[in-house]
Amino acid sequence: MDYDAIVIGGGHAGIEACLALSREGFETLLITQSLDAIGRMSCNPSIGGLAKGNLVREIDALGGEMAHLIDSTMIQYRILNRRRGPAVQAPRAQADKFSYSRLAKETLERQPHLHLFMDTVTDLLIDGNAVAGVVTERGWRISASVVVLTTGTFMDGRIFIGEYDAPFGRLGESAAIGLGDSLRRLGFHTGRMKTGTPARVLLSSLDLDEMEIQEGDIAEPFSFDSDRVDRPSLPCYVTYTNEETHRIIRDNISRSPLYGGKIVGRGPRYCPSIEDKVIRFPDRERHQIFVEPEGTGSEEMYLNGLSSSLPEDVQRAFIHSIPGLRHAEVMRPAYAVEYDYLDPLDLYPTLESKILPSLFIAGQTNGTSGYEEAAAQGLMAGINAAERLKGNDGVVLSRTEAYIGVLIDDLVTKGTKEPYRMFTSRAEYRLSLRHDTADERLTPIGMRIGLASQEKAERFERKKEELEEVISILRSSRIAGKSAYDRLREPGQDIRELGIDALSRYPESVLSRAELDIRYSGYLLRQEREAEKTRREENMAIPADFDYDSIDGISSESREKLKAVRPMSLGQAGRISGVRVSDIAVLAVAIRSRRG
Repeated sequence: MDYDAIVIGGGHAGIEACLALSREGFETLLITQSLDAIGRMSCNPSIGGLAKGNLVREIDALGGEMAHLIDSTMIQYRILNRRRGPAVQAPRAQADKFSYSRLAKETLERQPHLHLFMDTVTDLLIDGNAVAGVVTERGWRISASVVVLTTGTFMDGRIFIGEYDAPFGRLGESAAIGLGDSLRRLGFHTGRMKTGTPARVLLSSLDLDEMEIQEGDIAEPFSFDSDRVDRPSLPCYVTYTNEETHRIIRDNISRSPLYGGKIVGRGPRYCPSIEDKVIRFPDRERHQIFVEPEGTGSEEMYLNGLSSSLPEDVQRAFIHSIPGLRHAEVMRPAYAVEYDYLDPLDLYPTLESKILPSLFIAGQTNGTSGYEEAAAQGLMAGINAAERLKGNDGVVLSRTEAYIGVLIDDLVTKGTKEPYRMFTSRAEYRLSLRHDTADERLTPIGMRIGLASQEKAERFERKKEELEEVISILRSSRIAGKSAYDRLREPGQDIRELGIDALSRYPESVLSRAELDIRYSGYLLRQEREAEKTRREENMAIPADFDYDSIDGISSESREKLKAVRPMSLGQAGRISGVRVSDIAVLAVAIRSRRG
């Protein structure tokens, strides 16, 4: 055996997968088409956002790397939804994309047990009924006990700019050709998806005084391993499209490959191209555009909200119709990219393939959109590949304990026909899944599997003790006849304004966490009761060889859906689209009867 594990692809999913495996001591090979493209941010150079920021902090709590990378390379930080409740607040940071990619590559290069190799994987080696390694474009046959597939947008990728199209996964970077055909021959179900990216423009050619300036907040670390972030903060800018912009797009819509039939893949519903927004929302007078820096040492600015696949002359025309961009020099055109993805219904909740054992699949290959969703899957695929090498059962996070659990459960239970993006609304227990509680929920798991460092474990234990001490101080301190604890449950109270000297020695993160836990204690208790019911359903396991044809009294549709997904628990069965509640009740009786 050449290696314990092989990871295919050096994007955000591949980074987390190969680090998880090598940090657990397994000899791991990362094969990627370009070593210079590791961790590249081909679309918006930012990390975090609504629900996505929660994912990043969960990755960190488990022992992943993404939070460390963004803490070291951010150039603007903001807390989104600061005026709303804590369940929907989230951190977001603009990254210096060049520094981010360079630091990601350096991190992999320095990692013991991890080896990097530049080539393209075109086929898989099979031993019996399980994956046994890979075949590369240059003819290498490399064996491994487990393989993690994270091809992103490169598997049979094709970019589109108006009438121009070419086999690229990103502009100027060749697609991975051959692997998709190999997977189809093995029985994998594939489809086509589409994503896109806006043009980049030269900062010095912009009229910044015509746009609204958007400064950042005081930077806070994503990683629980840090207390502060010492990074420069660059401003972003806001402008808007107008009727002239929309007219140019409408007049040239026939030249769009999206509307001309050249692109057949489904695009992201929640991040549509500008031509899609103009056609789908004809009554909208304007659309917001964020003009964001790509790095401290670069003049390139990212036009967030102007994703397009229209021809370059049309792009220049509509960009120049927008205030602040009338003299913009376009450095890179916007483009769409269409690529193969694999149906996530063919995966177990561990992200191991049902079709080919020992193969784990993560990232945009599973039909998701976004760096954070990819990294979260990559981490869990790496963790579970390592658990398989150890001979252990896999690690499956539930919907009650992590956004990562919601993400993976949605994919493997419901599947997706369009690029999946994480939202707070997808999480039933979002108040319990706040970004500031990720360490409490997940660091013990990272410690148990050996991925959380000793320093992280000690820091976590110290924070737990400090939180307990703060709660104790608040319960014992009296203010106008009431305990400080009860005072904090009243609207408008701030823990920093209680005047309790003993609290001054505790860090801001601990005080803020205590305040939110107390303020929302009633809601949290109610949500915990609901979560406990969900956990009971999750704990009712369904055997892998369960015979659904032997159950009387369930509908044909439910039977076929259950046989297709083969859920691992009663809870997962109940979340399959099209399975009736009454059929779940019958299934529960059948499972108990089989156990009896």
